Amino acid sequence: GNPIQVPVGVGTLGRIMNVIGEPIDEGGPIASEGLRAIHQEAPTYTEQSTEAEILVTGIKVVDLLAPYAKGGKIGLFGGAGVGKTVLIQELINNVAKAHGGNSVFAGVGERTREGNDLYHEFIESKVNADPHNPDPAVKSKCALVFGQMNEPPGARMRVALSGLTVAEHFRDQGQDVLFFIDNIFRFTQAGSEVSALLGRIPSAVGYQPTLATDMGALQERITTTHKGSITSVQAIYVPADDLTDPAPATSFAHLDATTVLNRAISEKGIYPAVDPLDSTSRMLSPLIVGQEHYETARMVQQVLQKYKSL
Repeated sequence: GNPIQVPVGVGTLGRIMNVIGEPIDEGGPIASEGLRAIHQEAPTYTEQSTEAEILVTGIKVVDLLAPYAKGGKIGLFGGAGVGKTVLIQELINNVAKAHGGNSVFAGVGERTREGNDLYHEFIESKVNADPHNPDPAVKSKCALVFGQMNEPPGARMRVALSGLTVAEHFRDQGQDVLFFIDNIFRFTQAGSEVSALLGRIPSAVGYQPTLATDMGALQERITTTHKGSITSVQAIYVPADDLTDPAPATSFAHLDATTVLNRAISEKGIYPAVDPLDSTSRMLSPLIVGQEHYETARMVQQVLQKYKSL
């Protein structure tokens, strides 16, 4: 047979599919522009684009201290229950609505309830059209691909690739796409389960020996080409709040901006619980954001650093 192929194109917008491209929203078959295999080569060095542009999120702490790159990779790091999914929903609300282009949301090994909430939230906020009560003025803007906690590890390991394949199709048509992944840690976790089932010898902390390869194969495909861009926002669960754990540590290398959510800040009731000193961005350079923004951000960090050390 063939490798897994999923439907791509405008027909996927507003629909929910699983890892093998079957609709799971009881909305009938997906009217696709064709099928595309989920295993693809990453764009070559010459196909990639290197323009630096800021993506404005409307979240002040992020835009000032660790701004996001348009067409870049963004990681939201945080332990259990500090608000990663809520922040992703906030970003979808601010960025996906203002951005006007298409988005793809890949739910990888997270709670089914959250996926259900998100689906209905999209319909309420007019990001997607309501299939049962169609409004001609509302055009769906987001495709959803889910492989949640109750799926077998093989499905959870591949569902990020299925979502990425849908996003790549839009990019290759010349669009700027937003690609949300919640949660990239579950991709690694599923990989480690599959690795154990295959009888491979585990490496550090019991993860699969191919951890870096698996992560690289996914992340290298999320990139901006001369045709269009994929801006990805990835929630990254941090086991036991330890950023040096191999799973979050491997993903650090691939990111342009990191937003670290801190439990101590969330316990004070400050949301989003962004740690302004731990969060970093490649874009915070006077050549990109301008001298005034750069100096303001550095002064803010200085004040916060003094406060922290007192």
